[in-house]
Amino acid sequence: MSSSITLFSTLAVRKALDDAILEAFTAETGIAVHTVFDPTVQLVRRIDAGETFDVMIGVTGSFDPLAEQGIVDLATRTAVARCGIGLAVPPGAPLPDIATKDAFVQTLLDARSVAYSVTGASGIYFKRLIEDLGIADRLNERATIIEKGFIAEAVVDGRADVAIQQLSELLFVPEAVIVGPFPDEVQHYTEFSATLAAGAGSAAAQAFVDYLTGPVAAAAYGRTNLLTVA
Repeated sequence: MSSSITLFSTLAVRKALDDAILEAFTAETGIAVHTVFDPTVQLVRRIDAGETFDVMIGVTGSFDPLAEQGIVDLATRTAVARCGIGLAVPPGAPLPDIATKDAFVQTLLDARSVAYSVTGASGIYFKRLIEDLGIADRLNERATIIEKGFIAEAVVDGRADVAIQQLSELLFVPEAVIVGPFPDEVQHYTEFSATLAAGAGSAAAQAFVDYLTGPVAAAAYGRTNLLTVA
């Protein structure tokens, strides 16, 4: 079995991987995992630029066009986790009301600046959501729009007073305070899957994908605001 594999992974599952899964997998199998973390959109750009991988974890739907290009093997696509979107505020700030759709919208409108990403799955959904809610113009004229990264950093350094991102990614900025998930009426869950590169077919790569649906991984997902996929 190969002694190492290269993993391209979305940021949404990074904390679960970093905190537990990667170390446990290597300890159990002896297989090292070399990681590249980026939003799924950015990972696709890396692939377009010629970078290669053995396993990719990304938004489930993102693999279809890659399969059409012969880059991934859809027969190996395995759902591993899903995540909702949440809201964070600066340390010490009053916790805003986001219990209902109306309260959530008012919190956004009251914010000095709302920070969100333009390439992450959460930001792509949020951009569409505020357009559907009819508040995009008012929010975007003072929004802190970030290409990629951990958006809650913007509420810690003062650029914004509300940060929007996947709940699992908000954990990467422990100084920020996670208020909670979006209310049910406007919540959006993103499913993430692992898929082998076309032609990869190595036992090591498949072993890693299998590990991502096992008990160690499931426990790590639960600790990092991710939900397992039934």
